[in-house]
Order: sequence, then C-alpha cells, then structure tokens
Amino acid sequence: MTATALVTGASRGIGRALAAGLAARGIAVGLLARDRALLDEAVEECRSHGVTAVGVTADVTDHAAVAAAVSAVAEGLGGIDLLVNNAGVIESAEGPFLDTDVEESWRVVEVNVRGPLLVTHAVLAVMLAGGGGRIVNLNSGHGFKPVRTYTGYAISKGALARFTGLLDLQYRDQGVRAFDLAPGHVETEMTTAMPMHAGRTEWTAPEDVVDLVAAIAEGRLDDLGGRFFRAGTDTPESLLALRDDILAHDARTLRLPTAGPDDPLG
Repeated sequence: MTATALVTGASRGIGRALAAGLAARGIAVGLLARDRALLDEAVEECRSHGVTAVGVTADVTDHAAVAAAVSAVAEGLGGIDLLVNNAGVIESAEGPFLDTDVEESWRVVEVNVRGPLLVTHAVLAVMLAGGGGRIVNLNSGHGFKPVRTYTGYAISKGALARFTGLLDLQYRDQGVRAFDLAPGHVETEMTTAMPMHAGRTEWTAPEDVVDLVAAIAEGRLDDLGGRFFRAGTDTPESLLALRDDILAHDARTLRLPTAGPDDPLG
C-alpha cells in the first residue's frame, strides 16, 4: 500500500482534489505548484485529514528547481511511493495549427512533456531506492485520437503516453509501474475556459479521478501497467473485469495498426 505521494500542479483543480483525496485515504502527500499562497491552502486542507503534507514551489520545466523540490518532499515524507504528474497547460485559442501561436504551442509541449520528464527523473531514483513505486501521468484522449484543435496539447499528450509505456517497460522488473489516466471532463478553471465545453452541464466528478488513482496506489491495477484509463468511464472494478481482455488484445496502449498478416510492418 502506498504511504507517500507527490502530486504536481497541486494548488488548484484536479491536482488539489487528488492531493486532498489521497490525504483523506491516509496517504502522506507532497504538493508541488508555483503559487505559494494557493499551495499553502491546499497543504492545510491535506493536513486536516491527519496526515503529513509538504508543499514546495517549483516550475516543472526548471531542472534545478524540480530536483530541489523532489529532494525536499522525499526528505519531508521519508520517501515517495506514488508520483502523480498532473501539472499541465493547454493553448488559449481553440483552432487548427495555423490559427494558433506556435510559440504558445511549444510552451504547452514543454510543460506537459518536459515537466513530467524532469519530475519523474528526480523521483525514480527515490522510488527505486525504496523498492519501487507507481507513476500516474494525467493524460487525455487528445493524445490517442485524431483532433482538429489544440495541436500542441495533442502532441504533448501523445508523447506523454509514449513516455508512460516506456517507463513501465523499462522499470517494472524493479518494482515500478506507470499508468496513463485521463481525468475526463472535470469542471476546472482550464476546462471551463475551453470553447468546446461551452454549455456543458455534465462533468466528471473529481472523486472518480481520486478513486482510480487510489486503486493504482493500492496496487490493484498493477497488471495493467503502461495502459490508459479514463475517469468517469472506467472504474477500478470495470478495469479489473476487463483485465484478461485488455491483456489478451494488448489494448489501451499506443500502437501502429497494420493492414493484416501480409503487412511488412506487422
């Protein structure tokens, strides 16, 4: 059972809900974010559940700041068993590639890919020293399906999915599992600002996201490491019911479909 967790982007939105939800389940939490005031509020919320909570400020794209932040969390919690790479951004304009600022799209890629790379690189050494752990990358359906908007965001989530699969393959023999988790449509500052969600009345409950992360933390979904889950559609129980089919068909991962047995790429 996971005893300690680090959540990035934990001062608001899904990250804060995850940190508080894990704390409510008795898990000591490290919270990483940029806004000190909001971060302090989130830390106090976690501590109200009677667990240790450590808040550190860092920009996830800053290598030195991330290394220092992870070191502080590991020291404050006595280790890191679970990492939730939640910090992420999206382009401010919804539209095809030429209708967006390419520099903004690149910034999205930096935060959504470089951030998890840097945080995970720092945390992995801590996990391995402690005998293993679990990594959850907050992903999106945009990383897996064709979309007409948010090019930088879609690129970043596709790359993140590839990273998840590689992590799980490279480190599972050393006790580390990695997972992609799409949070669904949680009502946050980011999602409500997106035109595609204008008028939406049905939202994914943050608790649904917490339930999946908690199941991962407990090790219940370890057999499905390297794969994609979606809160609001998947539950721990539904995934366990599908376990054999998912494994038999090597499903829920990034793959290159081929034309059949005669395709030379098969």
